[in-house]
Amino acid sequence: MYEECITIDYYSDVLCIWAWITQRRIDELNKHFKEKINIRYFYVDIFGDTTTRINQQWVDKGLHDGFARHVKSSVAPYEFAAVNSDIWSKVRPTTSANAHMMLKAIEIAYSEKHAIEFSCVLRKAFFLQAIDISNLDNIFNLMQSNKIDVNPVKSLIADGQALAALMCDYQTAKQYQIKGSPCFVMNEGRQTLFGNVGYRVLQLNIEELLSKVETDASWC
Repeated sequence: MYEECITIDYYSDVLCIWAWITQRRIDELNKHFKEKINIRYFYVDIFGDTTTRINQQWVDKGLHDGFARHVKSSVAPYEFAAVNSDIWSKVRPTTSANAHMMLKAIEIAYSEKHAIEFSCVLRKAFFLQAIDISNLDNIFNLMQSNKIDVNPVKSLIADGQALAALMCDYQTAKQYQIKGSPCFVMNEGRQTLFGNVGYRVLQLNIEELLSKVETDASWC
């Protein structure tokens, strides 16, 4: 018998291709475990400055065009994670921070559920539709098309609450020594699963935690 609901902290960057692939696994986990798990979304600074990142890490590999080829090859084995051919080659977001800040504002103004749902909207907009989600006007347009009132969000951005909440996420990621995106933190920080982790690995780790009997730590 499963003991109780467990909390899983999920760290990602909305522009990360591996987080785009992982979203399908998260959907399956929620479908399989239902109320037995609570996945909390946090954001990590991986693509906060995409120009510097690509100029430094992809200077000998084709810069934006090389990174675009890398992204396409990364999703090739996953039919559920298609990407638009224009991302990174033609559509080049400058930062993920604007999208992250908007998500924190939505979380404060509405709910964590609203923010999680809109994070999927943003990812689909970029990876499937090649919409630049570093552009604030584009994000506001997406909010309006998804029937989210932008006024409370703008107020939270104007008074700094949204940015403060995002900085808290970034600092928490440093505290847990999050290496990149995506990253699952379980068992009160004792277990970390980083990168392109398969669904079965995630499932087994969650089942083991749900099946614990007496201690707060994993028996193994």
